[in-house]
Amino acid sequence: MSTTAPDRRTRRRQQTIEEILDVAIELMASEGVAALSLSAVARRLGMQPPSLYQYFPSKMAIYDALFQRGSELQRDAYRAALTTAATGDPLELNLIAATAFSRWCLENPVYTQLMFWRTVPGFEPSAEAYAPAQETLRDLRDHLQATADAGYLHPDAAGDEGVALFTSLTAGLLSQQMANEPDASFEDGRFIRMLPTVLEMFHQRYAPIRGSK
Repeated sequence: MSTTAPDRRTRRRQQTIEEILDVAIELMASEGVAALSLSAVARRLGMQPPSLYQYFPSKMAIYDALFQRGSELQRDAYRAALTTAATGDPLELNLIAATAFSRWCLENPVYTQLMFWRTVPGFEPSAEAYAPAQETLRDLRDHLQATADAGYLHPDAAGDEGVALFTSLTAGLLSQQMANEPDASFEDGRFIRMLPTVLEMFHQRYAPIRGSK
């Protein structure tokens, strides 16, 4: 009895935390990312506001948990695209991974706004919440480095400037798409459809030295 009860309590607490985060996402989608209200979350869950503080001491703590959850989901989508792709061409893999990243962002606009734009005044993710995003950035750098090592890109593509340019190009397309056609699908969006063109520009900017592949 003493060994199973704590496990049940832990599971129930985690379930409640996930319910709180799910409701927060729903409210942010309808009211705006920065307009989250702890009272509204509590009402939606049928609990008193003070009870909510047993799980999250502040609104910023909810934003932090959502930032981490979104970053983990986005990281996993990026990694899954790389590991399941049926090609060994590094440049093709680059497009596949970037497509998975962009598709996830468009399908999860609330997370995307929280993670990539400063939509909540005063919010800064904790080191723990930011860690999955850093992992995704390292994955990108590692992939660009492997592509350069194979002779498909110049080594500078995996440097700080190359990574910054890559993320700026893809983020720019996402920003334009979400600002101008927020309801368009990945296939129909007139901005995000240019992703292959933008990556081709990046590949041309960091073309391999003469004599490479």
